[in-house]
Amino acid sequence: MTTTELPRQECAVTVLGGPTAVIDMGGLRIVSDPTFDEAGPHGYLTKTTGPARNEDAVGPVDLVLVSHDVHPDNLDERGRAFAKAAPLILTGPLAAARLGSPAVGLAPWTSHAVARGDGEGDLTVLAVPAVHGPEDGDRDADGHVNCEVTGFVLSGRGLPTVYVSGDNASLRVVAEISRRVPDVTAALLHAGAARVPAKFDGRPLSLDSRRTAAAAAVLGADIVVPAHYDGWEHFSEGRADLEQAFHEAGLSSLLRTATHGSWVDLRP
Repeated sequence: MTTTELPRQECAVTVLGGPTAVIDMGGLRIVSDPTFDEAGPHGYLTKTTGPARNEDAVGPVDLVLVSHDVHPDNLDERGRAFAKAAPLILTGPLAAARLGSPAVGLAPWTSHAVARGDGEGDLTVLAVPAVHGPEDGDRDADGHVNCEVTGFVLSGRGLPTVYVSGDNASLRVVAEISRRVPDVTAALLHAGAARVPAKFDGRPLSLDSRRTAAAAAVLGADIVVPAHYDGWEHFSEGRADLEQAFHEAGLSSLLRTATHGSWVDLRP
């Protein structure tokens, strides 16, 4: 991990490791699912690698997106402190109630406008559904598989439309998002085929590599940036699996597997 400052970009994303990404667009710095703890055990999960950049390198942030707050691989102790210090957190309603200020809860298919830093109006953040496990998995009292998870679609005048999946394993959900948002330019997809033996017979809790390629095809995205496929022991597929799956699907030209901490342009 390094404290080298991440300079602001016009329209780009960098994955720092695990699910954590920095998205610069519309004059805003946005961080998704911040995890800044060092490697080590986190309850029943084990982190194997720390982030490529720490909080100091990320610097001031305008918005934090939290797909869910109950699993340490998506929001750890330092990530939680980082998020709580931000001016705004957007997340699901249940997570917002647990996190408190400055979290705002968005139900699926509702949106929140954030004033852009470039003076060009607002960035619209649309909350979209996610299923954190197999479609037929047992659902909790709130109707969620595993827990409430929220994805996001970012858009605005003159900007690419960017889908941030959160921990979603459902192609049905991806198809619904594509139907309602037919112009996705870039997709930040949580992959890795996360598996926990005690949950759902060890079936994937997030997209495996082939489903990630299928999701890219369904979305019609020009750019696909994978995240959340390394840094933790419970990921069963990594970068090589993703590259092979996209190659087999004839979609290698879409995939951007840059070194963590390196920028990927979000414009095709």
